[in-house]
Amino acid sequence: MNYVVKYALLLISAMLLVACKARKETVKTTPKTKEPVVVKSNQLKKQYAQKLSVSESAITNEPLYQFIDEWIGVPYKYAGKDKRGIDCSALTSALYQQVYQKKISDNTKSLVEETKKITKQELKEGDLVFFITNGKSISHVGVYLQNNKFVHASSIKGVMISDMTEPYFIKTFSRAARVK
Repeated sequence: MNYVVKYALLLISAMLLVACKARKETVKTTPKTKEPVVVKSNQLKKQYAQKLSVSESAITNEPLYQFIDEWIGVPYKYAGKDKRGIDCSALTSALYQQVYQKKISDNTKSLVEETKKITKQELKEGDLVFFITNGKSISHVGVYLQNNKFVHASSIKGVMISDMTEPYFIKTFSRAARVK
């Protein structure tokens, strides 16, 4: 009986060693190059170039598009500040903090005061676009990208990219602004 227990223990030990060795070999054969990062970067450029209808070479601010890629589709939540739900001003504030290392307000009305008004023709990637969606005062903000496109947290579709030439945004557009 003692012989059977010893044999079983030896067999189990051998199986564990083989399992550990197989796991180590898998790790050793995993490439240690940065190629997956390059592929991701190229995919990101291609993806956002298509969404913005620009050339891939126009997508130069990779941290911006990585941020958008991480947040796209997150649902809208009034006063929300995380990936369970976020509103337009909190998204804008989080984007500025992560991409541009600038702390700006997470309140739309305060953002109007913290920015310098510019014309639509002066818009550059990273500028803010404001809208009057409640019929009274500025109530919505987004971050301008390129080619009339901007990223924002839509109350219906969550974080998304929209076009300023869509009839709704033409009608509700209030101002373009640059963070001071």
